[in-house]
Amino acid sequence: LAARNGKQVTAFIELKARFDEKQNIEWTTRLQNAGVIVIYGIVNLKVHAKMMMIVRKEENEVLRYVHLSTGNYNENTAKLYSDISLFTAESEITNDITLFFNMISGYSAIQTMQQIKIAPINLKSSLISLIEREIQNSSPEKPGLIMAKMNSLAHPEIIQALYKASCNNVKIKLNIRGICMLVPGVKNLSENIQVTSIIDRYLEHSRICYFQNGGNEEIYLSSADWMPRNLDRRVEIMFPILNENIFARIKSILNNYLDDTENSSVLNSDGSWTNLSSIKKKTKENFSAQEFFYKKAHKQEKSQKDNFTSEFIVRR
Repeated sequence: LAARNGKQVTAFIELKARFDEKQNIEWTTRLQNAGVIVIYGIVNLKVHAKMMMIVRKEENEVLRYVHLSTGNYNENTAKLYSDISLFTAESEITNDITLFFNMISGYSAIQTMQQIKIAPINLKSSLISLIEREIQNSSPEKPGLIMAKMNSLAHPEIIQALYKASCNNVKIKLNIRGICMLVPGVKNLSENIQVTSIIDRYLEHSRICYFQNGGNEEIYLSSADWMPRNLDRRVEIMFPILNENIFARIKSILNNYLDDTENSSVLNSDGSWTNLSSIKKKTKENFSAQEFFYKKAHKQEKSQKDNFTSEFIVRR
């Protein structure tokens, strides 16, 4: 619609997608027929990053707005998956995304980014550096803390870095929906690591990582799981949360997932799982993270409808 209304639109579409190749080709044809410039494919690398940039002329300046997501732009999975996204005009991030689009469209070589980490260039090394920094900031009196949520954890280098962190007093809390090749709770190896998994109505799909960093906390969202295919063989991004209010909200979301006891299971050192809802809690009632978020969103939607105004203003 934007292209048909005279706006310049460029879309990068990854044709290779499990079960969706035919649909992606059809979308490419429809977009090109509408006047959209379509770019697809990087040799030997699947583009798995999810982002959008809108450039607008407003009054006397040109502004860039960026949307970055942990999940696909897919109307079907959006109804089934739980994901997190960021919509921002933060200049350091919009500058980075401009450089990123120039890179993948072939208009420039690899560029140095201020805030965005890219696989397979520097995302893995950045994660290992963040884990190493947490080790340096940790002590028995003031242990470090890493919290992360993702689909799968299978990259040997990341797992070894987490084991090293555990052996250096860093507390590690992981929420892994699917594959987890890290073994928690092993003495002198991973006794400071806890792994949980949530199976509920919606498929858990977001990727969040938190680093305590000696009190200067950092949170990142990403399109990538910590797996060899994501960090070594795909184009992925990881981006920081810079806004204080959004930071507090995402940290709260991550803690809510880690506090789930209703639909969560904990991974034991022998590879078995224990469902937390089957363990009687003496001090607190069972808590469902997805139910909590659902009720909160429902309440917010109702409040917005109650305060809805019919006035509609279009900025030009």
